[in-house]
Amino acid sequence: MAEIVLVHGIGQQQKSPDTVESEYLPNLAGGIRLAGDPGLADRIWRNARPGDLSARVAFYGDLFRQADQQGDQFDLPPEAAGIAAQLTLDWAQQIADHGTRETDRERARRALEQAEGTLPDAQGLRAGLRPVLNALTRIRPMAALGEAVAGRLLRTAIIQVSRYLTDDTIRAAVQDRVAVLIGPETKVVVGHSLGSVVAFEAAHRLGQPLPLLVTLGSPLGLRNIVYHRVRPQPPSVPPQVRRWVNIADRDDLVAADLNLQRRFPGAAGVLETTYTVDNGAHPHDAKFYLTTTEAGRPVVETLSRCSAP
Repeated sequence: MAEIVLVHGIGQQQKSPDTVESEYLPNLAGGIRLAGDPGLADRIWRNARPGDLSARVAFYGDLFRQADQQGDQFDLPPEAAGIAAQLTLDWAQQIADHGTRETDRERARRALEQAEGTLPDAQGLRAGLRPVLNALTRIRPMAALGEAVAGRLLRTAIIQVSRYLTDDTIRAAVQDRVAVLIGPETKVVVGHSLGSVVAFEAAHRLGQPLPLLVTLGSPLGLRNIVYHRVRPQPPSVPPQVRRWVNIADRDDLVAADLNLQRRFPGAAGVLETTYTVDNGAHPHDAKFYLTTTEAGRPVVETLSRCSAP
């Protein structure tokens, strides 16, 4: 169990707990350092000692290895295939409505018009939806990755989100990985991308208070897909959470709704969703989120308050 628990997002299936931890922890320490607490940053990463502050990453990437062996094929059960198709359309609609660049908005609109009338089916993404997926790979900053890399990244995201939301065996195994790290001493839980959905659901299962939940690049606001499938329903602020900070880059297509307050009722003042950041050319990248002062500051404030006599 740990005082700080981080939950990673999609695309970690080829890594190990140690490699992900070696990436996430120094980046969180960097955000804490930029937020003005170098001593706390050192305790998390540079000078970790027995009995010192503990920070761990809940790793579940290996649970998706079997699912991803099909490569680029959307070889999914019917329910997951339908979610995958709808998720693709929702992300394109998000760009069409809220993209910061007119060229991206227009490209997404054209792709959606081309796919009009195309519905999800049991075969996954029908041929009519392929132009939408292709259009997403050409939207900045995805285009900077190259079409092939961007396509693989998007397909991985779509497959893993769809499987988590529909496969109870995977969902339970992922939640078990998080549960073994959270205990009475846990003060902070940070979730990125799909990991924010995992962290949100884990927080609802807690039997003790959690001083801080931080969600980064979260798809929790995806109304047609994620919002109506998170557990428990109807969605609300986890009752054991004392402070919830949601952070998003406006160009992060995964973070469909920057203002979660209208969708997640709870005690006044618990959920803070006004934090937006600029992650540059990689708006959804975990390391850029973690190294922001917006992510580091609430961790500093929470741990300082918890350690005060």
